[in-house]
Amino acid sequence: RGYLDNITAIGPRTVGSPENEVLAVNYLLEQIRGIERESTDAHKISVDIQRPTGSFSIDFLGGFTSYYANITNVVVKLEPRSGAEHAVLSNCHFDSVPNTPGASDDAVSCAVMLEILNTLSKSSESLQHAVIFLFNGAEENILQASHGFITQHEWAKSIRAFINLEAAGVGGKELVFQTGPENPWLVQAYVVAAKHPFASVLAQEIFQSGIIPADTDFRIYRDFGNVPGIDLAFIENGYIYHTKYDTSDRILTDSIQRAGDNILAVLKYLATSETLAKSFEYRHGNVVFFDILGLFVLAYPARVGTIMNYITAAIAFFYLSKKVSQPKPRAVHNLKKLLTAFSLTLTSWVCTLVAVLMVAAFVSIIGRALSWYTHFYVSVSLYGTAGAAVLILVHMIAKKFFYKNVNEQYLGDVFFDASLMIWSIALALITQMGLCSAFICTLWVAFPLLTKLMIHKEFSQKGATIKFIVMYMLGMFFPYLYMLYLSWTVFEMFTPVMGRSGSEIPPDIVVAGFIVIFTMILSSYFINFIYLVKSTKTTLVTLTTVFVVTLILVCSGIFFPYSSDAANPKPKRVFLQHTSRRFHDLDGNVVKSDSGIWINGFDYNGISHITPHVPEINETIRTPCEDQAPFCGLPWILPVHFMFRFGRHFYHALEGRDSSSRMACCSVGRQMVVVPLPVDPCGHVSVPAGPSHMSLYVRPRAGSALSRWSLGDGVPVPSVGGDYFVFYSRGLRAAPWRFWLELTAPEKHSDGLVSLAIAAHYFFGEDQKSPQLYALLERFPNWTFSSGWSCTYDLFVF
Repeated sequence: RGYLDNITAIGPRTVGSPENEVLAVNYLLEQIRGIERESTDAHKISVDIQRPTGSFSIDFLGGFTSYYANITNVVVKLEPRSGAEHAVLSNCHFDSVPNTPGASDDAVSCAVMLEILNTLSKSSESLQHAVIFLFNGAEENILQASHGFITQHEWAKSIRAFINLEAAGVGGKELVFQTGPENPWLVQAYVVAAKHPFASVLAQEIFQSGIIPADTDFRIYRDFGNVPGIDLAFIENGYIYHTKYDTSDRILTDSIQRAGDNILAVLKYLATSETLAKSFEYRHGNVVFFDILGLFVLAYPARVGTIMNYITAAIAFFYLSKKVSQPKPRAVHNLKKLLTAFSLTLTSWVCTLVAVLMVAAFVSIIGRALSWYTHFYVSVSLYGTAGAAVLILVHMIAKKFFYKNVNEQYLGDVFFDASLMIWSIALALITQMGLCSAFICTLWVAFPLLTKLMIHKEFSQKGATIKFIVMYMLGMFFPYLYMLYLSWTVFEMFTPVMGRSGSEIPPDIVVAGFIVIFTMILSSYFINFIYLVKSTKTTLVTLTTVFVVTLILVCSGIFFPYSSDAANPKPKRVFLQHTSRRFHDLDGNVVKSDSGIWINGFDYNGISHITPHVPEINETIRTPCEDQAPFCGLPWILPVHFMFRFGRHFYHALEGRDSSSRMACCSVGRQMVVVPLPVDPCGHVSVPAGPSHMSLYVRPRAGSALSRWSLGDGVPVPSVGGDYFVFYSRGLRAAPWRFWLELTAPEKHSDGLVSLAIAAHYFFGEDQKSPQLYALLERFPNWTFSSGWSCTYDLFVF
């Protein structure tokens, strides 16, 4: 904990700031030198400070290109005295986003790595392979430092596997949510070595689908280094991730110890493994892995899982076919009854989904989205009860009118078989799609089928007896317990994400959808009880009453989405940029200029909850899109424009500036000055040394096309909407940014070839916040986390 407290005491560690480039680096070096002095003779420790410059394109956030200059990596290699040909990498990052101490993301991981380095270096037992510890200084700038290391550092060539330590929350268990690609031996290493395993292939498939708007250094090592690895992240309490509340005192010592135990054990296992040296021989094949309630991890090759899945589905289909065909004269009749029950079950699920999503849409339309954000039980009381009520209602109607005189035991049996048929088909289809998470379907086929075979006699007895219910529940205990455990993990990850996923996707629709899915899964083998019991009216009335009461309370606004509770804050995220904009014509003349504070609420509610506290911030301050400018003429720090409906609230707090020549802005001390933006005869553009973070926006004019440039791999990658976005950051003492663009154009282009805009972002120091920005921030309620900075925006036509 001492390492963690000392790193976070430095304060926010934004790339390019003295805190990140000097203070944090000096602290790490001081601790590493101390560890080196106390290491045993069995080991050799080498330390290197890398300051790479480079560029790459990435399809994250709609696609953009990243350029970095002179950023910082602290690299330590622990190896046997005789040296080592192969190495395993452990990666953390010590930088943080602006305005947050970044304890969980990712200072705690760096603290864990320092302690592991200390422990391994003091061991008298020599390692077989080297362990490289990368303390990277620019992960929050969208994975730049890891790219600089894996593509440029001489030690990178020896790396055969890596462990990446990340965070999507503050403390708790660290979840293995990505592995590979392929290389099943790595998962086996984690299974064998980790003392407190927590892993899910379902989390891997969800994360890699792009549903969660986040990425890690895992992608860089995989895509640019062709190195397999393991990605771990803390997932608990994601509400305060990337906020000022991410402090070291909120991370329990038990969480740090648990992470240290796991990572030390896995690193030591890999560094003494014969497999690491010849990992290429064990490369092929994916692996199915999942933990059992955090006690241990099951892992097996995906090809074995495929065979198991198909065998399980085949046995289920064989059972169903035998059931339908006995007695033979009634086979057609039995099949019709099974298909009818199958259709009714699917119909009830569709009705449930539609009804609940309509409720979620209504709640969103009336401005009560995220009512459950602070009180999660509200989502269950609202959407869970609605889903269960609709499900029961559909089957009650079917029982009363469609199955009026049909034997109850027969109906219970048929609807059980219908659910088994649905799960068997789902198992076969998901397996065919190649998804490793098909193992969940296997659980929902194998256990119910075994249960049915064990108590088939009780199914034929009249009424749902106590003995039948007890035996049934025991047989179904594990899949239900595991599904509840899995649903807790999913909601633990997804609920906080809804507070930072932009204003385009209604979060109530997402959460309601998840709740309906889990309701359908958990109810699938209880639908038959609706037909076995005499009446479900009491249950239906109870569920409906809870739903109606909850809906009334939600509509009344009693459940406020956000919380400033010091012990458990759940803040609303708001970003404010004090922006000065200038738009130049082809001759370099300023044709328009303005300035103001650009405001973005980072969730679906936009700024609606802030207006009562700051009346000037309302819908009347929406600024129109500058159609001729890339990205609407707004200084996006990243190309996330497609995530926001309410992205143009521009509070005019300052008068605009004017200028008569082609300019770019940079900062000297506290005074904004203007300097020329030179373009040489060959079309090379030089951006003078400005702040550590800048954004370049490019839009070819009508008839023109951007064919090549000097960034990334030379092939321009458009963002969502067709404009081009380049994210720039630098460390200390970086040279001016110089690049070129190549365009194809018609012979006549009197209005220019390309619109090029550049925004300069001041994330730290005296220039970060203007007096006007400070004054506005002070008026924001305490349940907000308001991240503010100053920036300039200049648009040019060439």
